[in-house]
Amino acid sequence: MSRKDWIEYIVNEQDTGMNVEQIVRQKLNVSGRMMQRLTRSKGILLNRKQPFLQKQVKAGDTIAVRVIERQEQPSRQSQHDTKPEGPTTPMPSIDILYEDDHLLIANKPAGMMVHPIKQETDTLVHALAAVLAARGEQASVHPVHRLDKDTSGAILVAKSSYGHQLADRLLREGGIHREYLAVASGVLSERAATIDAPIGRDARHPTKRRVVESGDPAITHYEVQQTSEGMTLARVWLETGRTHQIRVHFAHIGHPLAGDTIYGGTRGLLRRQALHASKLSFLHPLLEKEIVIEAPIPSDMKRLMQAEFK
Repeated sequence: MSRKDWIEYIVNEQDTGMNVEQIVRQKLNVSGRMMQRLTRSKGILLNRKQPFLQKQVKAGDTIAVRVIERQEQPSRQSQHDTKPEGPTTPMPSIDILYEDDHLLIANKPAGMMVHPIKQETDTLVHALAAVLAARGEQASVHPVHRLDKDTSGAILVAKSSYGHQLADRLLREGGIHREYLAVASGVLSERAATIDAPIGRDARHPTKRRVVESGDPAITHYEVQQTSEGMTLARVWLETGRTHQIRVHFAHIGHPLAGDTIYGGTRGLLRRQALHASKLSFLHPLLEKEIVIEAPIPSDMKRLMQAEFK
């Protein structure tokens, strides 16, 4: 059972012999770091009272944990300040494709960074923080995974440290399925295949990646959807999530993405890499239901696809 600021757990017969701390850590999946914060901020209750953490529980007891902490919002506002000094530009509107009390899925436009690297204030984090603040919501913005600046589409974002902790674990355990639409240069020889090639930094370029034996394991699957004389539209899904993985892998097999000049693609109808995060699915860690969300194809990729494949 959960609500916006607290999540509750009803102790059952199988939990006999466990104490409050064990229930919070094992049944509610609270990390050690968050456990310490909750203890300091009195964010753990047993039957609506402040408990001794080593107290044994019994069937029917209710343990409640505050999942949006009192100090969380101010610290996040200072970290991702959406009102910098000096002139400001209006935040672009962001389509929210799915939202509940703990998670949301946004449709990131191409050309927008997910979070600031230096002093940027026009990132997805800022835009979503502005949306939540305008509603008067005391929530923070924690991207669970990343999309390149010029890649559009669905991205999972947590609205609390607790939500981020659960979603991050889901991501690390392979529980989040991410699909992309990609337009590759040339015609792929195989209708469906897997690219299994380790990715590491490019020693000659600070931001590029390349396939190197000493790199991190990287696995990309694809299935051809349509072909033209000079391009291939493919559905792509990831088994790992390395920086620039799809772009590097397609360049590695001799088919860089259309528009991706960094990795050998040529400019044409698209002024960015032809890559769109089209679908996101996972079993919700709190609601215990399957979430399947598709992000509409943006207009620039639609134009390219219509010109090449129709």
